[in-house]
Amino acid sequence: MPQDTPTLDHPTLPLIKAAFEGVKFQATEFRRQTTLIVPADNAHAVLRHLRDDPACDYDFLADVVGIDYLGYPAGSPGRFAVVYLLVSYSHNRRLSVKVFLDPSIDTSGIEPDPALELDSVTDIWPGSEWPEREVYDMFGIRFRNHPDLRRILMWRDFPAHPLRKDYPLRGRGERETYRVVKRDST
Repeated sequence: MPQDTPTLDHPTLPLIKAAFEGVKFQATEFRRQTTLIVPADNAHAVLRHLRDDPACDYDFLADVVGIDYLGYPAGSPGRFAVVYLLVSYSHNRRLSVKVFLDPSIDTSGIEPDPALELDSVTDIWPGSEWPEREVYDMFGIRFRNHPDLRRILMWRDFPAHPLRKDYPLRGRGERETYRVVKRDST
């Protein structure tokens, strides 16, 4: 079976490098899936360019996901990442764009952290409204200029963001308030 070696020959990478000469990008490839790592300050401009440039034409945002790298053995440039999964149907290409964020305050609570903010891409892909709300709800990453940034999976007053790795597995008091139902009491 042939060995998969990273070649980083994705046709979009030179186009982005030429369009944003002063920006330091990183790129990785695993099993022929290319990921472009973009600084948070340039993320919105790069994503807009990826959609609007006819040579790129990433016209479909498949998903927006959050990742918490707390305790990751290899380390990472930031604690959290937001990943945009893009598809160009006209060029038959896929590209993942990853943006790392590092918190500036303790992440065990619900206090908003100004370091965990990105510009919303709802003005580029309107379908990103709900996935961005999910990332906000589960990880606490806020999206500036989002038209309706509120919780989508947890109730409005939920006291934390449950997919953060420092959130306790048993929750914070949620299970202790349930009434125990036994077989003979039903």
